[in-house]
Parts: sequence; structure tokens; C-alpha cells
Amino acid sequence: MIAPWLLAAHIAVLGYWLGSEFVINSTYRYVSYSDHMPFEERSRLMEHVMHVDQHVRYALVLQASLGPAIAALYGYIPGGESTAIGFGVFGALWFGFVELVHRLRHSGIGKTLGAIDRGSRYVLMAALVGTAMGLIGGAWPMPEWLRWKLALFACVMMCGVGIRLALIAHFRTWAVMAREGPTDETNAIIKRTYVRATSVLLLLWVFIAAITVISIWKPA
Repeated sequence: MIAPWLLAAHIAVLGYWLGSEFVINSTYRYVSYSDHMPFEERSRLMEHVMHVDQHVRYALVLQASLGPAIAALYGYIPGGESTAIGFGVFGALWFGFVELVHRLRHSGIGKTLGAIDRGSRYVLMAALVGTAMGLIGGAWPMPEWLRWKLALFACVMMCGVGIRLALIAHFRTWAVMAREGPTDETNAIIKRTYVRATSVLLLLWVFIAAITVISIWKPA
């Protein structure tokens, strides 16, 4: 049976996700606080951060497709293997789209693809909340602990959106620094932005920890 193997992959992806987050945050902190480093080097490292951030997006896609596939195979949502295969195909297509968004982010169509990417996440969050509340699949034999897990996963995604919003000031200030050079004022903004984004990231990790506890405990 493939379900146990998918469950093992589901757990492994969580470690992959957290590892990527740690690398991103530590490198971003190094860039933010390296006032005396030449800006060209800071900019190169910041571009590396954006590349590593792609791994978090990969993990999101993998979790969002593996989870429902496993639930279908265990009979929590209808369709069995057919539904599981459907989510596998969906995940593969979404994975390809996320990679396309990353590779074309500096092109003319980059902003449009980015907007579609963000919009798809809002749709997924709404679907997760709706399923957690029973508005979607209220008659499915889905245990209460799994609905709580879906709600927490929606919270994780909301934190991801919150981090993006917190980083708006970073990207605006970074563009000014690229044109005019860094100053004490712009460096201070970058540091404050790092603190705000990291605060939201810590909340995201709390939600992931809660998901892990519920997944192991499976309260009735």
C-alpha cells in the first residue's frame, strides 16, 4: 500500500520546509545586519535568499497535495485512489507553475504570474478554512483532529502572507539602496523589517508545531 510511503514523505517534507526556513532566516539576518559589507555582496546574498525561498514554496505545494492524497487513501475524503491520483497531478502542475513564476519573476509577465500565484494561495486558504469548518465536505468521514489540522495549515499560509507583507518595506528600501547606496537610515529600516518578518515567522513555527502535535496525538 502506498499510503504509508506517502505519509513518510509528508513528514519528510515538513523537515525540508523547516530547514529551508532556518537557512532563509539566518542568511537574511546576516544580510540585514552586515552594514559594512559592500552592497554588491549584500545584494548577491539577498538574491541567494530569494532562491532558497523557492524551497519553502516547493514544500507548500508538496504538503498541499500529499495531505489530501493521503486523506483520500485512508478514506477521510471520498474518491480513494482516483482522488489521490488527481491531487498528485494537481500538485505536479502547481509545482511546475511555481517554478515558472520564479524563473520569470524579472520578466514582463512576472508581475502577472506573481499575482496569479498569490491569488491561488488565497483560494487554497479559503478551501482549507471551509473544509475545517465543515462548509466543504461536511458529510465526509473526516475526523475532528484532521479538520483542526487543516485550519492550522491555513494559519501557516496566512503567516506566509504576513511575512510577504512585512517584507514590502524591505524591497522598497532595498531598491533605494541599489540606486543611491546604503545609509544609516536605510540600514535601520532593513533591520526593523527583519525583526517584523521574523516575529511572524516565529508564529508560523508555532502553528507548525501545533500541527505536529495534533498529527501525533489525534485527539477525539
